[in-house]
Amino acid sequence: MTGVLQTEFEFTLPNGYADDDGELHREGAMRLATAADEIKPTKDPRVQSNPSYMTVILLSRVITDLGTLDEVTPHVVENLFVADLAHLQDMYERINERGSDTVDATCPECGEGFEVGVATDGGPEVGQGNAGPTPEVESPPGDR
Repeated sequence: MTGVLQTEFEFTLPNGYADDDGELHREGAMRLATAADEIKPTKDPRVQSNPSYMTVILLSRVITDLGTLDEVTPHVVENLFVADLAHLQDMYERINERGSDTVDATCPECGEGFEVGVATDGGPEVGQGNAGPTPEVESPPGDR
């Protein structure tokens, strides 16, 4: 399946970021990373003294939107709940490996191929059994 390269992906955090005023920010967007996004943080003194901080810098560079925040800074990423950080790390790996948050699927009845959106809203991904609500799945082309 071909088309225009999608470079930005929306997400919903499982818990959300609570700002200094107590406002919760859960909805956001992340863009595909560039080579500079992965190279420049290696020169940051915080990363040089603690390599684990690379995740904080990297995510603050690629998260383009989070609720009504003006910008997503390393301070914001540092103060995310662990489940939200894990969610964003997983999403980063998924979209940058494939450049997509979908997987190809085949209808078992008619054999026609179609794309299935992978959950980015804190729900289970395809293939994780009954761990929670079923992710939204686009109908095969013949069923539209």
